[in-house]
Amino acid sequence: MAYTRVSDANEITARYMDSILIGERLIDSVVADESAVLLGEKFSSPVMTPAFSHLGNMNGRELTGLEEYSLAAKECNILNFCGMMENDMFKKIVDTGAKTVRIVKPYADNAKVRDQLAFAEAEGAFGVGMDIDHIFGENGTDVVIGEEMAVQTTDMLRSYVESTKLPFVVKGVLGVEDALKCADIGAAAVIVSHHHGRLPYAVPPLKVLPDIVKALKDTGVQVFVDCGIGSGADVYKALALGADAAAVGRSMLPSLEKDGAAGVAEFLRKVSSELRYIMSCTGFGTVRDIDDSMLIM
Repeated sequence: MAYTRVSDANEITARYMDSILIGERLIDSVVADESAVLLGEKFSSPVMTPAFSHLGNMNGRELTGLEEYSLAAKECNILNFCGMMENDMFKKIVDTGAKTVRIVKPYADNAKVRDQLAFAEAEGAFGVGMDIDHIFGENGTDVVIGEEMAVQTTDMLRSYVESTKLPFVVKGVLGVEDALKCADIGAAAVIVSHHHGRLPYAVPPLKVLPDIVKALKDTGVQVFVDCGIGSGADVYKALALGADAAAVGRSMLPSLEKDGAAGVAEFLRKVSSELRYIMSCTGFGTVRDIDDSMLIM
């Protein structure tokens, strides 16, 4: 696509993230507790896994990368996400024991959307949702691995929410208007994301995050964020700007490829430990206490 330089949005996001500095507040501080309540459940950390799709077997190991990082999420007691896949693969992920939210693509085949949502609920998913930022492609609606996508209306999304008893998460929200529509349809959470720079020159998720958090105040909708999250410091900045949790993504792939579930678990623990350290150094004892008072922007 000659008109698109996909890296631009990611470079802009990285520069914006790095421009946010952190102050220090040590006297009377305590060792922080980084546990968080997400979608009504207490987890050990507000660090989440990403909604990855189609990760195969790495370095000849028996399990797929999807299963391996799900095992790591189970071990670390964090909220797990997965993306585009068929039902048999999702069953394998559920069988790892990780509390997993299945993010379904906006298929043109509406029956497939409903089948995957229903299958996820029947098999014990922790939550379900939809990835709205894969609706469009360069020639109109998107085609993902041979699968046609379709525009999703507010009424269609509401019908998905109403079709399940599980928390429903809308991924790919990058503005207040979409966030408010998600609240209106009864979504439990949104993920503020530009899907690794699909939109050229997309606003960094952390830049628009405070406006979305403000708009959703008192709605009960939790706000998650991804894109460019690779350290405890990144997670801290997201929480300080109002997010309830943040998902690491490509930052965990080297650990996954090299050492599988054990490598991802080590990476996740490192991110959570750095978050705890920064919380302690900025005077915040719990995740719910964190605000932007120690950010220098």
